[in-house]
Amino acid sequence: MKSLFAALCFFVTTLVSAQSDKISLHNGKTVECTVVKVNEFTIIYKYVNEDAEQTISKYAVKQIVYGKSGRVEEVTKKIIVSSKDDWENVVILEDKSAVTGLNKVGEVRGKTSMINYRTAAGGDKKAQEKLKKEAAEQGCPFVLITSDKDAGMAGSGSRGFGGVQSMKSGIAYKY
Repeated sequence: MKSLFAALCFFVTTLVSAQSDKISLHNGKTVECTVVKVNEFTIIYKYVNEDAEQTISKYAVKQIVYGKSGRVEEVTKKIIVSSKDDWENVVILEDKSAVTGLNKVGEVRGKTSMINYRTAAGGDKKAQEKLKKEAAEQGCPFVLITSDKDAGMAGSGSRGFGGVQSMKSGIAYKY
């Protein structure tokens, strides 16, 4: 009788797990769940036998395997940042929901010097490059921008050379 009950429990568990969805994360973990909705930056899901909705960034997700249909949806490719030389791979994020499920590492900053020989657009690009390089040094493929400022120098036109100091700060994240 015990073996019949054990076999029945195993069958029910297998049936439930075959129907559930599986979210594969870039950090190597797999979440067994029911996918509720896939948004622009996030995926909303529920754990098996729970009603509370959970949210995770698409950037943290490699793929979703839908249990009922067996369909596999590739969500994002893993971004590899192993040294400062990989700074061009760093992704700048501006929506806070895009970091849900990623691990916060620390603050990063990038700015141009007060006197620079770049246009405002060139200064902005250089500040962003410095921000990405600092994140890459920490092994972080993502930066959530928290501040993006341009400071004009007194008596100079903001459109001319040397007229604007660009300052960016953000929070670096990894898988």
